[in-house]
Amino acid sequence: MIVRHLSEIEDTDADIKQENWRSKRIILAKDKLGFSVHETTLYAGTVNDFWYANHIEAVFIVSGEGEVENKATGEVHQLRPGSIYVLNNADKHQVRPRTEMKTVCVFNPPVTGREVHDENGVYPLIVEEDEAAATN
Repeated sequence: MIVRHLSEIEDTDADIKQENWRSKRIILAKDKLGFSVHETTLYAGTVNDFWYANHIEAVFIVSGEGEVENKATGEVHQLRPGSIYVLNNADKHQVRPRTEMKTVCVFNPPVTGREVHDENGVYPLIVEEDEAAATN
């Protein structure tokens, strides 16, 4: 059993702070669960372009309001507490929080915590070393 509290993550290397958002990576690839879990806060009035070409992400809105746009179709969906969106087709998307939004995100495959968005908003696929050795 794994039990963690956000206070254990804050201000560690699993607490990633960017200008537009902050992501506390609670469960990571090293936990060997097949997914990762993050609490991500998106700041009000920001525009965030993301594209998870290597991951599926589910995002559950805990608090705040905003919208997510599917960049391929132009479809815009309103987000509020209780909403979930799932990026299951390597969807290029833009998230525009009207108020500060707190979300819980689940990634598959799990992230290691070392990923950084590139110029396209993509996380590279990083595999834990012992995981890679087990598949060879």
